[in-house]
Parts: sequence; structure tokens; C-alpha cells
Amino acid sequence: QVQLVESGGGLVQPGESLRLSCAASGITFSSYDMRWYRQAPGKLRELVASITIGGSTNYADSVKGRFTISRDNAKNTLYLQMDSLKPEDTAAYYCNAWLSGSFLNYWGQGTQVTVSS
Repeated sequence: QVQLVESGGGLVQPGESLRLSCAASGITFSSYDMRWYRQAPGKLRELVASITIGGSTNYADSVKGRFTISRDNAKNTLYLQMDSLKPEDTAAYYCNAWLSGSFLNYWGQGTQVTVSS
């Protein structure tokens, strides 16, 4: 059974940092491209950052320079370091695993990030 379990969300003030984690089980983690998405109330889910099996990364323009995606294949864990958080970063953040070239695509349940003073 595939499980992606996000953690690390919470309530922070503008300018502060959070580190999200996504623990994967039931898949060969190192074989999957990994992504973080987010969805704010009333908005579509958007891609925040991605990392390939080879370690190449990509970011949405809105988070470039503030967020860092990384993975630890030995721990089957994906991370998202979020610095200089802004109120507009408030959303539910979701972990996604995709086996490139296949239909295998898995989602976590999400973790809430709220940035407010």
C-alpha cells in the first residue's frame, strides 16, 4: 500500500520559516520524480516545486529564491524548506510522487501552512 505522509505545517508569522516533510512508503522512492503542490481556499492546486530522480529541481516563480526542495532517498523522504514566508503562501501543501513515463501517480493527504501576523 502506497502512503505519502506530509508533516511540518503550522501557523507562522510573515518572514519566518517552515520545513515540510513527506515520508513515502510502498514505493521505490528513488525511482519517482517528486513534487510539492499547494492549494489555497477557492484556488486551483498549483505546482510549487519539483525534483527529479536525478536531483534536478524546478520552482514556481512565486517561490523561487525562498523555497528549497530536496530528497533523501535513504530515508524515503521529500522535503520543502520554506523561508521568508508570506501571507500568500498560506495553503494546504501536498506531496506528489510520479513514476515518469507511467500512470503511477500518488498523493499525500496534505499539511496546512498558515502565514499570518
